[in-house]
Amino acid sequence: MNLPMVEKGDTQAVTLGYVDDATQADKVKFKNYVSGSACSNCALYQGKAGDVAGGCPLFAGKNVAAKGWCASWAKKA
Repeated sequence: MNLPMVEKGDTQAVTLGYVDDATQADKVKFKNYVSGSACSNCALYQGKAGDVAGGCPLFAGKNVAAKGWCASWAKKA
């Protein structure tokens, strides 16, 4: 689906520490950051493998970057 991307300034994005490049996550503020974690390997990510972006229920109506990250990251089973 061709949805707009989440912008780092969005209130929800700021609250969850969303970044469009997981390597830029604030590892001091968000101690749950795990090296190698990204939206693409999160249980909430709705994109397909290989997609550069996909949906996320935390950001309704917007896409997140596959290589992004936020504090709600949960390892995909």
